[in-house]
Amino acid sequence: MIRQTRLEDAESITSIYNHYIKNTRTTFEVEPISVTQMIARIEECEKHGYPWLVAERDGQIIGYSYATQWKARSAYQHTVEASVYLAPESKGQGLGAKLFKELLETLKAQHIHVVIGSVALPNNPSIALLEKFGMEKVGHLKEVGRKFDQWVDVGFWQLILKK
Repeated sequence: MIRQTRLEDAESITSIYNHYIKNTRTTFEVEPISVTQMIARIEECEKHGYPWLVAERDGQIIGYSYATQWKARSAYQHTVEASVYLAPESKGQGLGAKLFKELLETLKAQHIHVVIGSVALPNNPSIALLEKFGMEKVGHLKEVGRKFDQWVDVGFWQLILKK
């Protein structure tokens, strides 16, 4: 089941996200975050009206997706960055696609015009997910992040939502 996030979901969401911080280059954060920090992030998205969704199975949060402000300048108000994170044991089951589809539908209903996806490279599963929904690669920044003693490139994918 996919639904809107509630603040009591923050502990499970934090656990999923911290897995990626500690074990992957998916996020450029290097120190695990607290539940309090995650709550602040969820509330910030909600304050701007951006969706934050969770996937739940048997009462457990197994993934989440959300949109955040792309840039702070006013002219960017119709552009968001979208992210999806899954519990490691939930990967490869089509859940990421379900979460991303629901997120895109919500953003379209909110009259968001452009969705950006940024991917630490290489990351074939994330690229496949974005391209499944028609997102096109529009940029590639070389060696802009450093994690686990390696330089990491970032690619950008874009989708213009049709009305």
